[in-house]
Amino acid sequence: MDDLTKQATDLRTSIRVALKQLNIDELAKQLDELRATSQQSGFWDDSTKAQDIMKQISKLEARVQPWQQLQNGIDEISELLKLGGVSLQDELTDQLADLGHRFDALKDDLKFNGPYDGHDAILSIYAGAGGTDAQDWTQMLLRMYSRYFEKNSWKVTTVDESAGDEAGLKSITLEVEGPFAYGKLKGEHGVHRLVRLSPFNSDNLRQTSFSKVEVMPKIDKPDDLEIDEKDLKIDVYRSGGHGGQSVNTTDSAVRITHIPTGITVAIQNERSQLQNRETAMTIIRSRLAQLQIEQHKEALNELKGPSQSAEWGNQIRSYVLHPYKQVKDLRTRYETSDPDNVLDGDLDPLINAYLEHTLAN
Repeated sequence: MDDLTKQATDLRTSIRVALKQLNIDELAKQLDELRATSQQSGFWDDSTKAQDIMKQISKLEARVQPWQQLQNGIDEISELLKLGGVSLQDELTDQLADLGHRFDALKDDLKFNGPYDGHDAILSIYAGAGGTDAQDWTQMLLRMYSRYFEKNSWKVTTVDESAGDEAGLKSITLEVEGPFAYGKLKGEHGVHRLVRLSPFNSDNLRQTSFSKVEVMPKIDKPDDLEIDEKDLKIDVYRSGGHGGQSVNTTDSAVRITHIPTGITVAIQNERSQLQNRETAMTIIRSRLAQLQIEQHKEALNELKGPSQSAEWGNQIRSYVLHPYKQVKDLRTRYETSDPDNVLDGDLDPLINAYLEHTLAN
């Protein structure tokens, strides 16, 4: 029994440390407040707001409840051991082992300790140097991320898209909804380099292409990041509908500029002007949040000294399809000789390597 009591004590301590790191008590308080709001009369009078609150409740329940159940389970076992439950030793041993397995499965949550890691994400891909090859590479990256989202059953919405001149995409912006979407995708932020035999020149020469991936936490609630209206310049212009130029045009497109930073977002998704404005404001807030994260990282780097692996905007990963096959992340040094699998959406090894590298540094 002494050995079992020690195991239970050690596990209970580990769970308490994790609960504190993840701020589960505060999240549980937020959950209780949202549940109370959802039970008020007239809650569904504003269906859009009500649906947003129900979505927040669902996300918080998915994060909080497994940890609460784990805490309740270890507290119950600890109490029974204090009472000297010798007759229950075999049963308690099995229950403790089960709790240990559940704790191991949940420990991945500890990798997501950033202020926005639990948020959904806004992911944009922009073609860089390389002409048509770069635009095709942007399309390939979109397919890679889309496969990853499909495998994880994440919800994806296209916010903006610009087709390439001959092939591929000049740019695309997506809203991505999933557990720890920003926390998992933030390591994809940076320049991605492709080396291959080009399908777009007659000599089939080796071509190097670049695309930039931008990942931001989705900040759709104004309270999460306040912006002074006086810092915004809002322009409304005509948006084209289906059928070509000047067909079904409306004054619904919105361009918002955040004057202090120069960040500009234009949205014209053939929806109402109000919806386009809300989407543009979400992206403005998200970009400002990402800017704060990057500025904080730069400040830390100044304290630590220069660190190439922490610099944003530089090449973070190379995908080589010719003359050999390799994907190599230049920050974590993780590499694989199976780029086809990576480009088919198998990103978990790369994402986990980045998260572990970040924790270690």
